[in-house]
Amino acid sequence: MKLRLKRAYDKPEPADGLRVLVDRLWPRGLKKDNAGVDLWLKDIAPSDALRRWFGHDPAKWAEFRRRYRAEIGDRPDAIETLRREVSSGTVTLLFGARDEAHNQAVVLKEFIEERS
Repeated sequence: MKLRLKRAYDKPEPADGLRVLVDRLWPRGLKKDNAGVDLWLKDIAPSDALRRWFGHDPAKWAEFRRRYRAEIGDRPDAIETLRREVSSGTVTLLFGARDEAHNQAVVLKEFIEERS
């Protein structure tokens, strides 16, 4: 199992394996034909309320992580889908945020790896 992170705007590569978009909204300006997204798991993304509250503000990062992990725990079907895919090879979690260190994909990767 190998779980990777990558911006959805970055060019798809064979080493990405299965490319899973984990944003609730499609990344602005990204054409679906060019995205190379194999699976879009909207249901695993942060709720609209949490996403709007966070606003990608690094000062809110610790609280965002706590709240999002609680939300993830309430979505066992989405987590199971992702776990099943990860067990079969490399999976790259795609996100649209500019901040590569403070986004939901980082939290989701940690959450999955802790439980594998």
